[in-house]
Amino acid sequence: MIEWRRLSTGVRPVPDPVATPVIWGGAFLGALVLVATVNFFGGHGRPMFALVTLSLLAALLGLCSRFVAAPGTAALCWLFLNGFAIPPAGQLTWAGDRDTGWLACLLAAAVAGTALARVVNARAGYRRITPPGP
Repeated sequence: MIEWRRLSTGVRPVPDPVATPVIWGGAFLGALVLVATVNFFGGHGRPMFALVTLSLLAALLGLCSRFVAAPGTAALCWLFLNGFAIPPAGQLTWAGDRDTGWLACLLAAAVAGTALARVVNARAGYRRITPPGP
């Protein structure tokens, strides 16, 4: 026998993602703090460490965001990486292959975090609404 349940009442089967402007604000503040911390501990001029930390930030922000927030998150992280993690500090430059790779890495991290969250939430939601086995 099939038992019908309302999905709109009670616990939501899948949590709603955070609004995109909130994610971008978190990317702005998080990238600012991370790059300042990396530079304070002697990482200025070594952008790979800053790239790894900013990629982790993008992936963490992707865990609670929508897919449409990923390009903006990657761009904000790249702006702080390019502007303050490599010499000369405070100047944006574009070195074709290097910056394209950095943007691709940051975008991939944000998309991977969002995809992982969607898969985990979908599995959890499926388990919540399916009846237990015999």
